[in-house]
Amino acid sequence: MNSSGLDALIEALRCLPGIGPKSAQRLAYHLMQHDRAGAARLGESIQHALSAVRHCQRCNTFTELDICERCASPRRDPELLCVVETPVDMNMMEQTLAYQGLYYVLMGKISPLDGIGPRQLDLERLLTRATDGVVREVILATNYTNEGEATAHYITAMLKPRGIGVTRIARGIPVGGELEYVDSGTLAQALRERKSLGA
Repeated sequence: MNSSGLDALIEALRCLPGIGPKSAQRLAYHLMQHDRAGAARLGESIQHALSAVRHCQRCNTFTELDICERCASPRRDPELLCVVETPVDMNMMEQTLAYQGLYYVLMGKISPLDGIGPRQLDLERLLTRATDGVVREVILATNYTNEGEATAHYITAMLKPRGIGVTRIARGIPVGGELEYVDSGTLAQALRERKSLGA
């Protein structure tokens, strides 16, 4: 019996975070045995997302529009720009209900061991966004990991000489913690207690 299609599905599912060989096998068999309609919806949704979703021209998050709804909203404060690592981190910031400015999503962090530096993150694009003449404060909300700290220090060194106010969310977040796993109350406190960086 030729099972190459099933093998390919199992291998494809392994690209998901936290999914090892056994979990991928269980998921594949479940979809084929119990939920073929769900498998079809999953496949169609992935294909649609791949063809329709792109990066917002202003904040770099995922959207189907040139400018995402958040960036286009007249209710947001354009003088505040919060820099986060991922769209998940941006969503966590939104859940605090403590921030009404705009965002820039790095889509990563500086990590030399993984071959990710300022060029791979296209930090020149962030520089252009932050020096648009409207932004007066950049709030760094990168994670309190070694890579997140390195990213925050690099961005601070890049923006401070250009007269942009740079603040860092306070350490209400545990050292080594990631925004995705922090409760919204702690994150709101950290946002309120942000402080200026550099001299």
